[in-house]
Amino acid sequence: MRIVIAGGGTGGHVIPALAIAQQLKKQFDAEVLFIGTARGIETRLVPQAGFPLQLIQVGALKNVSLLTRAKTMFDLPRALWTAGRMLNDFRPDVVIGVGGYASGPAMLAAIRRRIPTLAFEPNVVPGFANRVVARFVSAAAVHFAETQEYFRNAKVTGVPVREAFFHLAPKPPGEPPTLLVFGGSQGAHAINQAMIDSLPGLRARIPNIRIIHQTGQRDFDAVQAAYRASGMTGSTDAASEVHKFIDDMPATFARADLLVCRSGASTVGEITAAGKPAIFVPFPRAADDHQNVNARALERVGAAVVVEESNLEAAYLVDAIAALLSDPARLQSMSAAAKSLAHPKAVEEIAKMVERLATAEQSSI
Repeated sequence: MRIVIAGGGTGGHVIPALAIAQQLKKQFDAEVLFIGTARGIETRLVPQAGFPLQLIQVGALKNVSLLTRAKTMFDLPRALWTAGRMLNDFRPDVVIGVGGYASGPAMLAAIRRRIPTLAFEPNVVPGFANRVVARFVSAAAVHFAETQEYFRNAKVTGVPVREAFFHLAPKPPGEPPTLLVFGGSQGAHAINQAMIDSLPGLRARIPNIRIIHQTGQRDFDAVQAAYRASGMTGSTDAASEVHKFIDDMPATFARADLLVCRSGASTVGEITAAGKPAIFVPFPRAADDHQNVNARALERVGAAVVVEESNLEAAYLVDAIAALLSDPARLQSMSAAAKSLAHPKAVEEIAKMVERLATAEQSSI
């Protein structure tokens, strides 16, 4: 089986794509080629994972300046031609589009050549690339039932998530109420600043609160200084922790009673797998407002509370955190609601969809 996986840009695109690639290689001994762009995180993560990567030149069309849009339109015919040449050379059985800049040209080139295509869409509302090809793809793997209406032959598979998120160790009894704050690997400045402003109020409302805060590189020094000034760090059992990055996020999830975070597709997938209650602060400039739509989907089932970044003031955030941490029954209910949206077999189900598409194509030859 020969597979092309096209797209990338952010970890939310690339990390699930790598999980799919690894499963296809493990289950079917598939040869997998990635098609991406030079500007995306795939240039680092894909070679590290041992997969070949070829690059096309194409940029953004959504939420960019007129000049950038014009340049992308100029680059698009060449990107379609380049992607088509890569497909002709590699001769894939299936092309999988995971969203991002390279996904659209590669999927369109595959559709023109009548190569079976699978769109992977982890957000409630598909991104621009997947919306362009939605009516023409052979099938789609989606995270939310609401997303099925955009595609032909769509199946709810969920998002591939590391197995460890499904098997968190129980929190030991007697541990202090613990809040985990993070904004992705780069951090989120608005969340970091809101937490700095909230520390006095949180300490007054929940004296024994422990906060584990991943800041990213840029804000680390300022956030660490604020925690030290608040007296919340030190050597006590309830001491808060400030980290630039957290390597073992599943183990850190296990220690937390409540999360404050963004609501990108990968984060939402990890939260549902872990069954963790969350206060989502959607990134307001995400394409198509997809983080807000993702967050609202969990809020509707009672798994999360959404705080718009425009409302991210200390008093509001302190009230939201204190209300939840003082209500164990509600936290338990939110955890169960989050778990109800989990898909522990997501990557296996996606691999089966790919196999069916490849088999159907071969049988028609």
